[in-house]
Amino acid sequence: MSQKKIDDIRDQVKDFPKSPGVYLMKNLGGKVIYVGKAKSLRARVSSYFTNSKGHSVKTLHLVKQIDHVDYLLTKTEVEAFLLEASLIKKYRPRYNIRLKDDRAYPYIKCTMQQDFPRFYLARRVVRDGSIYFGPYTSGLAVRDSIRFLNRTFKIRDCSDAYMKNRKRPCMTYQIGRCTAPCVNYVTSQEYKDDVADSLEFLRGHDKKVVKQLERRMKTAAKEERFEAAAKLRDSIEAVKAIWEKQSVVSTALDKDQDVIAFFGDTSGTLIETVHIRAGRMIGNRPHFIPRLNVASQDEDPKEWMTSFLNQYYSDNIIPDEIILPVDLGSDIRKLLTAVFRERQGKEPLLVHAHDEGELKLMEIAQANAESHFKDHTTKRDNRLVALEEIQSKLKLPELPQRIECYDISNFQGLESVGSQVVFEEGLPKKEDYRRYKIRTVTGSNDFASMKEVLSRRFKHTEYDDPQLVVIDGGKGQLKMALQALKDIGREDVPVVGLAKARTQGEFSDSDVASSRERFFLPGRQNPVMFSNHSSGLQILVSLRDEAHRFAITYHRKLRDEVSFESELDLVAGLGEKRKKTLLQYFSSVDAIKSATASDLAELPGFNESLAKKVLSQIQKISS
Repeated sequence: MSQKKIDDIRDQVKDFPKSPGVYLMKNLGGKVIYVGKAKSLRARVSSYFTNSKGHSVKTLHLVKQIDHVDYLLTKTEVEAFLLEASLIKKYRPRYNIRLKDDRAYPYIKCTMQQDFPRFYLARRVVRDGSIYFGPYTSGLAVRDSIRFLNRTFKIRDCSDAYMKNRKRPCMTYQIGRCTAPCVNYVTSQEYKDDVADSLEFLRGHDKKVVKQLERRMKTAAKEERFEAAAKLRDSIEAVKAIWEKQSVVSTALDKDQDVIAFFGDTSGTLIETVHIRAGRMIGNRPHFIPRLNVASQDEDPKEWMTSFLNQYYSDNIIPDEIILPVDLGSDIRKLLTAVFRERQGKEPLLVHAHDEGELKLMEIAQANAESHFKDHTTKRDNRLVALEEIQSKLKLPELPQRIECYDISNFQGLESVGSQVVFEEGLPKKEDYRRYKIRTVTGSNDFASMKEVLSRRFKHTEYDDPQLVVIDGGKGQLKMALQALKDIGREDVPVVGLAKARTQGEFSDSDVASSRERFFLPGRQNPVMFSNHSSGLQILVSLRDEAHRFAITYHRKLRDEVSFESELDLVAGLGEKRKKTLLQYFSSVDAIKSATASDLAELPGFNESLAKKVLSQIQKISS
């Protein structure tokens, strides 16, 4: 950055208010590269452009990339924390601590606001009166747990709509796994007693649950309800079997705890979160943060740990206690506690591990962090070898850290679409996937469609540039892609066409016999071939297959919507507004047919009379 640019930004920052808020640092292309929070915007942002000798290496690199700084005012510093987390998630700035794993944790959700609650797998925690348990390690573990709860405590597993329309018990009741609340074979209170037992089990009060079940079993036996007693006996055995699979790691049985540890080197840091509920470890997850060098004196652990906690608990349930590997200090603890209270109405105890029990839990978390870090670096090193092979084979000027692949899909020239799939460091980066509905091309013309897609993609200068673009196709598609990039002044982007060989042994190259994939490079007559067991080939083929899948899925969606919409055009009494409402709430004509008149009547713009007419006409159209 030139001195003139630094002076210009300094002048800009002089006009910043001394109020709390969030600042967004942007590069020349307008892309947000850093989001920060501040008690005083003017003082905090000014600090980046003064006394550069005290700055970390990362901050020096950041400052060189800044073109201008925007800000958003907040009423309090707490609001600034809340806004910062959401903006980091939205913009994913390069220089922020970012949680790359966007998969939301799975939770067990119990819908307590209903007369007959049931359990769901949920990935979003909503304040809707439901009770949530978790987070758990995997969706499979949650589904297994829900099946166990339903079977053991006789909780319904049917949907609300299915239950509402039942006239007689289903097979689940017949095999003794439900008490049939759908046909009032059980009262709401009796059913909620079963739900209460299941919730006690989830809270870790296993012995209390067993005592209650044993008491109910003995009562049923005395009353000679032997079948009911046998089912309760089976439930008791099932609960005891679960005990044997779970190990107690904490003596704090009356509270939920999260333990956070980290391990890293110059390449990055892995932060491990371990979740303990009622003394039992129910799950853990690693979060690798690249470019966070904890061994460096430049990195302040209080700063990056605070940023991690702010982001992490924006999506996940806040426990009673969070055990940390560093002391954040009283000021930061108070501020984070206020943020958590605002976010979920909960004030967790933020503890720096110091007593025997906390240090024991920290050892468990630390061991997991080190193990997962080694696994991550081994896999990363293997991917690095694969990327180096791709660079060498395809004669690329840089290591292809970011690779983009494009594909076109249409059916008889109708509803042409394009897909953009992105791999970073050899792995899918799904938040950067894009779908394009072709606007300027009529009929089936893959070449012209590819030109439109690339032109639209590279107008977005806020996106990171790829070190390689892969086109699904041979020489013709490659030629069109090169022309498109030339037209928009991006001839600097390396491009390769990927196509399957028509017959094995078609070319004399010795590599042809080991691979059916051909890579066409600009200015080269014969294709480049990889060996069949090449890890670089596996990355590129996976990328191409993913782009093809993504394009086909989008094309089918559009085609189905057009078909669905055309069938709705035949229904009398449906204007554009009501038709859009049906398109929004239902995925197909079959979905509408399976709905009741009452279901349709609840939609905006509908009533009972109209709903019956619509259902009647749709039945005639589809028959």
